[in-house]
Amino acid sequence: MTLRKPSCSPDQPDSWIEFNDSASETDENLTKTVRSFADGNFSRLTLMMRAKNENDPDAWKRFKENAELQVVYVLKPGAVTDDGVIPGNGIVQGCSTSDSTPVVATRSDPMLQARAQTAVKPVGDDDQGSLKVHFWVERKLPGGTWTTDPAVQFNVPSTGYIVDDALAKQRLANGVDGALYRVRSLVQTFWTYEGVTTAISSGYKRWCYFKLDSTAPLEPQITSNGPYTQCATLCEPKGGPGVEGSFTIKPNAADTGITGYRWRLLTESAANTHVENNLGAGSSVTIKPVPTTAGIQVLIVEAIDTPVGIPNGREGTQAEFHFKVQPGTTAVGRWHFAEATGTTAADTATEGPTRHEITLHQQAGTAATWSDRGRRGTGDLSLRLNEDVADPAKQLGYASTAAVPINTKDSFTVSAWVLLTDGSKTRVVASAPGTDKSAAFNLFYSLSAKKWVFNRAVADSATPAYVSALADTPNPPLNVWTHLTGVFDAKNDADKSNDTIQLFVNGRPQGTPVTLATANPAYAPWTSSAGMTVGSSKAGEYFMGSIDELAVWQRQLSADEVRLENRLEDANGMPAAELVAYWDAADAAGGKITERLPYAADMTLSPTGAVVEQVVDSEQKQVRLDGTGYLSTTGPVVDEAGSFTVTASVQLNGAKFAEMPVGAKAQVFGQEATTPNGKESSWALWVEKVSDEGGCLWHFSRTATDAAGTVVASASTESMDAAAMDTPVQVTGVFDATEEAGSGHGVARLFVELDPQAYSAFTVAQQGRGELAAGRGPTSAGPGNYLPAALTEMRIWAGAMTQDQIGSKVMGEPGVE
Repeated sequence: MTLRKPSCSPDQPDSWIEFNDSASETDENLTKTVRSFADGNFSRLTLMMRAKNENDPDAWKRFKENAELQVVYVLKPGAVTDDGVIPGNGIVQGCSTSDSTPVVATRSDPMLQARAQTAVKPVGDDDQGSLKVHFWVERKLPGGTWTTDPAVQFNVPSTGYIVDDALAKQRLANGVDGALYRVRSLVQTFWTYEGVTTAISSGYKRWCYFKLDSTAPLEPQITSNGPYTQCATLCEPKGGPGVEGSFTIKPNAADTGITGYRWRLLTESAANTHVENNLGAGSSVTIKPVPTTAGIQVLIVEAIDTPVGIPNGREGTQAEFHFKVQPGTTAVGRWHFAEATGTTAADTATEGPTRHEITLHQQAGTAATWSDRGRRGTGDLSLRLNEDVADPAKQLGYASTAAVPINTKDSFTVSAWVLLTDGSKTRVVASAPGTDKSAAFNLFYSLSAKKWVFNRAVADSATPAYVSALADTPNPPLNVWTHLTGVFDAKNDADKSNDTIQLFVNGRPQGTPVTLATANPAYAPWTSSAGMTVGSSKAGEYFMGSIDELAVWQRQLSADEVRLENRLEDANGMPAAELVAYWDAADAAGGKITERLPYAADMTLSPTGAVVEQVVDSEQKQVRLDGTGYLSTTGPVVDEAGSFTVTASVQLNGAKFAEMPVGAKAQVFGQEATTPNGKESSWALWVEKVSDEGGCLWHFSRTATDAAGTVVASASTESMDAAAMDTPVQVTGVFDATEEAGSGHGVARLFVELDPQAYSAFTVAQQGRGELAAGRGPTSAGPGNYLPAALTEMRIWAGAMTQDQIGSKVMGEPGVE
């Protein structure tokens, strides 16, 4: 501590010096600047403190040399999750977004629920927030209107606070039988500074509708007939994925007139609800649900009666049966191909008594070797086949096991990530050869069908006949990572007539299972006795490209398990993301930006309207687009039927956007769709002007078109807040193909900086081709939607990132994996 001289007398206690905006100075921008710094728009904030008189040598002697900086901040609230109503005595929350199909509660005080969230998830020892959930409830009596004055409002908890990800629950008091209700909720973040408590709020989420009806069917009774048992204090795991359960459903003892039931497992989408209807009054029924994943499962059942005026009956309060599913047997063979040296790939599976190493056969020197393109990201490797051999006659590289790791007469599954670089021939990924020219299975790309195929010979024969399961869409893209899975299901019985095969591409089932005996009556299951080959078949069909993360199971995987395998999660549950494209303005030279990775091509700058310049007060470069310029290359660089992540660092030109009309759109970064005339973008990050005051919103969208260019499906998300002008912003789009089981085909999510914005379901498979561009996009009139902005970098990953991964991989040091 510095001793103070007499001129500092009398000594004063320590006190904080505050930095604040000055109302008397119109050019003050401290609050705005600090907010931008907190949002991560720049990495360093400098605050300067000066003495009142810098010429007075004693002016600084009033201060100690052990100064500290105290920053008071508050976590930004995010939108609630798990919101809605628990209508009965269970714990499962429901939310109907339509007043015509409300959740039905038979008790007068159903539980309202919402989970508090912060916009950016705290990690480790971070402040977890001081949060409350605010509920707004409105009521409508039969023949009346919504009661908005006064509406029922309350905060949970009423005193004190909860933290991020905590559930807020509150029973509705004084419910009116027969009334229709709706509830919405938001998150409030509180903080106290100098004795004053302040709060900020997220926006309300959508309404959830429910109805109080004491005459509706009560919770039915559920009894298990095995193998699953109800969870009590402990959950004992039984059965397994794909193992059928048996449950008897009968009416509540206080109910009469029950004529049916609606039921589903909670892991199934509502669209897959099963209906047992037109039963005799009071009848019971036995149902046989099949859980598709391990862990806790919830069977939900509603009884149905048929009151006058409701022809299809009305359902009542849900009954819940909680049970635990035992994990299925793990893979009996798994190969990561991460060895880098040598000629063998280790089998890392833990199931089964025997490990099956894969041997690389380098018949043409380096036709089978290791590649630094690994599906798990930077530092990962894969098996590389025949890419580095120019002579077609020498493209004979493959790999194999000494013995087949599975019994192909019983149910099995084979799965692999593949990167096909040449489609001029049939290319086999994996095969289980027979004694002659047949194969118990082939997983491959077919030149004749121009599709991915999983097939099986009907017999081990010198003149084999095959039954095939084909991909839904032809012409898969080259030079991208694609996940393939083949499933043979023998139904755990000796009846060959019900054996099926099915192909999955990027975790999605392709068509329906193919019944082998129906397709070819000569079919009979048989066992391959040879070693499994990787990258070749007995017919001499060699793969060209990379193969990674090969695995085989001695059982059929369910569709949900295939989707989980497609996520390629690590030990912490994080899905794998491989950086496959990276264009940085720092690499701009000679009218192009050099691509830093081996997957994609360089980006070319347009002849005019695109200028490379140095960022002021920075070593970083940027590409300045004046509203007519753009950057482009040939895409795609990811398989868009699977999961992927795209991002761009962009600084919008505020003056240019102020001149644009309301409704104007500008594309930041996107891939042209499949149609020859290029009227749409298959995916795109873009911005739209929504008001005369210059307000703009960020968007991430997916669009599917038919051969004529007509839009057949779309999914679009938008930012909650207006897009910032004249400041760098990181905008990220995530397409997760593993979400939305059933009729859906994935979910598109938008992130601005690290803040999650919105999501939208996409319903079909879509693959873009053609121009991959930044600064413009396809329209019905040709290229358009030009962007007036500065771009620093654009990146693309194979795989759907979580919010935490966006924080480390996108918002972290560029290129860090």
